[in-house]
Amino acid sequence: MTIIDVFNGDADGLCALHQLRLANPVSSTLVTGVKRDIALLKRVQTGAGDEVTVLDVSLDKNRDELIRILQSGASVRYFDHHFAGDIPEHENLAVHIDTDANVCTSLLVNEYLNGQFLAWAVTAAFGDNLFASAEDTAQPLKLSAEQLEQLKELGTCLNYNGYGASLEDLIYPPEDLYRLMKPYNDPFDFINDEAGYQRLRQGYYDDLKQAEQIEPEHISDSHALFVLPNEKWARRVSGVFANALAQQFPGRAHAMLTLQSDGAYLVSVRAPLQNKTGADVLCRQFETGGGRKAAAGINKLPQDQKAVFTSAFTQAFTL
Repeated sequence: MTIIDVFNGDADGLCALHQLRLANPVSSTLVTGVKRDIALLKRVQTGAGDEVTVLDVSLDKNRDELIRILQSGASVRYFDHHFAGDIPEHENLAVHIDTDANVCTSLLVNEYLNGQFLAWAVTAAFGDNLFASAEDTAQPLKLSAEQLEQLKELGTCLNYNGYGASLEDLIYPPEDLYRLMKPYNDPFDFINDEAGYQRLRQGYYDDLKQAEQIEPEHISDSHALFVLPNEKWARRVSGVFANALAQQFPGRAHAMLTLQSDGAYLVSVRAPLQNKTGADVLCRQFETGGGRKAAAGINKLPQDQKAVFTSAFTQAFTL
């Protein structure tokens, strides 16, 4: 029997897997990638009796491959909060999916584990820009304001590491970052004792400083659209920069268009935090788009569709 863990390379996917494997330590094959690499199940080969866990990866984007895996005789546990579409019915499929805008995959895993590793779930919620959910979930921990801020920073940095057009853009390949996290039951020990985290944290602040120098190309009371250059730092920081702006201006929708080497754009969209809906619907209008209600993206927006996207973006979130 082979055990395979498939997880999104962002904070939510990392912390979801970390919680599950702290609760049930096993030797498993890891399948992951950059945050936008969501067609992960096509890389999974299984046979009868194999066990697959899928975390924070859209079922809608992997439905055919999921059916293939189930037909091979493998069993699948599926935890996610993205748009799922039609969910296959199969005796070997256990589904834990909730698309509520205030839920992330790690919170679903936390519920599944009855809160065994609550601080890691809080970390993931902060990383997914669900600050209110993170603070509500953290209440049983009775953390100080300083401790909450530390988990917020950790979640943000873990999420930052997932962004990029390829693994070469990242500070750490996600499986390497997971292995750094693996020994730590307590995220505060990771924060205080793991030298690799300090490297990640420094990279985040260096990149964010550069992003903050970029002026928006389009701005109004209800919208802000930024175009970032074809640089590694820009690809790394685009999503967390959008998250930071969403927190700073909760009544405004945000879009980050990061130029790629082929002339297309990598797009990150954040719905206004005061009305966390519509981002997924907007991005699914475009061929490589997807995501969830509050935060979504387009993996490759051709340059000649930029004006079309800008118009759709402003219409989607008009107050």
